[in-house]
Amino acid sequence: MTQVAHNKPIAEWQEGDYVQGFAFLAKKDRRQDRNGKDYLDLQLADSTSSIAGKVWGGSAALDGEFEAHSFVAFRGAVRSYRDQLQLNVDHCRPVTDEDRKYGFDESQLIPSTREDVDDLERRLKAALRRIQRPLLRRLADETLAKHGEDLRKHPAAKMMHHAYLGGLLEHTTSMAELANLVCDHYRDLDRDLILVGVLFHDLGKILELGAMPANDYTLEGRLVGHVVIGRDLLLTQCAAIEGFPADLRLHLEHLVLSHQGKKEFSAPVEPMTPEALALHFIDDLDSKLNQLWNARHNSDEPLQFIKGLGRYVYLGAQEEAEVAPSSDEPAGD
Repeated sequence: MTQVAHNKPIAEWQEGDYVQGFAFLAKKDRRQDRNGKDYLDLQLADSTSSIAGKVWGGSAALDGEFEAHSFVAFRGAVRSYRDQLQLNVDHCRPVTDEDRKYGFDESQLIPSTREDVDDLERRLKAALRRIQRPLLRRLADETLAKHGEDLRKHPAAKMMHHAYLGGLLEHTTSMAELANLVCDHYRDLDRDLILVGVLFHDLGKILELGAMPANDYTLEGRLVGHVVIGRDLLLTQCAAIEGFPADLRLHLEHLVLSHQGKKEFSAPVEPMTPEALALHFIDDLDSKLNQLWNARHNSDEPLQFIKGLGRYVYLGAQEEAEVAPSSDEPAGD
């Protein structure tokens, strides 16, 4: 008889497990396999991780009355496919109030930052305090006062990076701290402009994506996109400050509009100033490393395919590396 693991966090699942519990269903798409048979492509999540799920033809769950962006009860087997774990779902249904007796708790099923959000907010404010020009400092302070709660509640992306509650705040804070390090090294960069650019570069995500747990594109997000929305939020905040210089506003607009780096990555324009180039690479580094850290957190496999990078990445070096001797210790005979 198969042993069932009840309410086991997704991050702890291993190949061969048979699991039963509750999850947030982030995606449900009906597809066809190479033989023309219907199956369901799912994405299940809890506060620890997320996993792809498959409902194959012949399963009673194929015609189950459960919808995306809702909480579900499920049962299935954990399998490995192309070096990635997935759940072959045998049973899936909407949760009911009765399920609370068996461990259903929606607060445990929303993917969230592993950082303390209050600490993230303090760190962001500390990083932005290095803005020297009073006008730009006021712009940053008023923007945080207006949208600080939005940063705490929204993800930074739908799928690729920081795609969890508090992800936008985590991403913005990390970038602000990294921006200060970069500006300490490259002293000709305008720190004030880059820090304000960091604050606004993804602020459009608060209107592009719905709040967690749904984390899906809004109509405005589909039709306009976060880059242009972010530029519009910047213009609104600048307009609230009487006498805001047009040339300064234009440079900030360019930072927001070019931060994606290339037009094929939805950037209306490509970086044309040193600050815009620096902002793009700071954003790119933080988002890509977050994908790697999440992959390492979600699996013990040392070699993993990272979809956002489009290639396999080796993640086992940290555990296997030997500790090098410190400079005040003899290195050997």
